[in-house]
Amino acid sequence: VQLQASGGGLVQAGGSLRLSCSASGRTFSSYVMGWFRQAPGKEREFVAAVTGSGSSSYYGDSMKGRFTISRDNAKNTVYLQMNSLKSVDTAVYYCAAKSSIYFNSDYAKYPYWGQGTLVTVSS
Repeated sequence: VQLQASGGGLVQAGGSLRLSCSASGRTFSSYVMGWFRQAPGKEREFVAAVTGSGSSSYYGDSMKGRFTISRDNAKNTVYLQMNSLKSVDTAVYYCAAKSSIYFNSDYAKYPYWGQGTLVTVSS
């Protein structure tokens, strides 16, 4: 599966952004989709994941209550709505996919990756 992330940009602290990730292929609903981020000099960090049906979602601790992951299987797209953004959310955001019904927060478990989209939050 090929992934294409978009929607990053510059936003002020407290603002919102919605990231999108479109996927190729006809079996999109069989993939767990995740979002990860990586700030300069830091390790890649789990942001959120959603199961193939969209019925269950999971979040990193610092994202709970601010970020929402969702998917539209008819459009082969997963979204990340980010609200109440903080300067610490500044990073390159990546979407990723794994062919499984099981959620995982370990980036090494995801074999498919998009190119990343930069989110910069100014304080």
